[in-house]
Amino acid sequence: MTKEKADEKKAEEKKTEEKTEKNVEEKTKKKAVEKPAAEKEDKPGAEEQKKEKAAVKEAPADKEKEQTTDKEKEQPAESGVGFRGRGRESLDGAEAWLPKTKLGSDVLAGKYKNLEEVLEKGELILESEIVSAMLPDMMHEIIYIGGSPGKGGGIRRTATKMTSRMHKSGRRFKLTALSVVGNGAGIVGIGAASSKEHRSAIEKSMKNAKLNVIRVRGGCGSWECGCDGGHSIPFKVGGRSGSVSVTLIPAPKGVGKVASEETRKILKLAGIDDVWVKTQGKTSTRNNLALSVFDALKNLNRGKGAL
Repeated sequence: MTKEKADEKKAEEKKTEEKTEKNVEEKTKKKAVEKPAAEKEDKPGAEEQKKEKAAVKEAPADKEKEQTTDKEKEQPAESGVGFRGRGRESLDGAEAWLPKTKLGSDVLAGKYKNLEEVLEKGELILESEIVSAMLPDMMHEIIYIGGSPGKGGGIRRTATKMTSRMHKSGRRFKLTALSVVGNGAGIVGIGAASSKEHRSAIEKSMKNAKLNVIRVRGGCGSWECGCDGGHSIPFKVGGRSGSVSVTLIPAPKGVGKVASEETRKILKLAGIDDVWVKTQGKTSTRNNLALSVFDALKNLNRGKGAL
């Protein structure tokens, strides 16, 4: 009896397993049939969603096109100014320049051919970008006016001069830089600026130097040469700043710049190749030395005759 009951149970279990397998197969078949039908029903809705997304993407693109066309209309016509028809783009490739003065807008519109024309008319330059636009290849030099005591005595020169003032919370330091800019062909400028950081002080001083640009009168005033060229200065001239006084004397070709290293930087950017320099006073204060040389170059324009 026990064997018969065991056989019956096994038979029943087999039947139940077969039924469950059949049920599972039927369900999978039903799902496979229902899926494509549901996909067919959902397709038109999916297409509508795709169209909406494409419309949303196209809208900002159209707005950008409209903005660019408006900007092109606002921009003036290209001219033969030194910025080579780049419109409002910056000369250093960084930010766009939007002029804030009448002179800046005139330069951008191409009313002035070169910087010499601006200086000849006596226009006041209040934007450094004007000089950068008309002289994109302008060179610059840093005058080493600072210094710290060296190990074996003397001074180790630095690009910035550090000064401090006493405050109730302690000492507060400031860095000053002096820079010179020029094209090496008769235009030079000098400027100073202060900041809490070296880099910002130097950058500010270069901007101020571009705002303080002058023309330098070239010639050959040496009786030993008499070539009527522009390698030297036309006559003897002097300048002064503080206790330092400088005298520039015309020299013949081949002499070179007989001066200190920092003075040669200014004369090189001014486009003077041959000159004798005579100094008096405390020339170790290099800011006064540089300013006195610049004053002497400025005094060249006070003589009679054309530059």
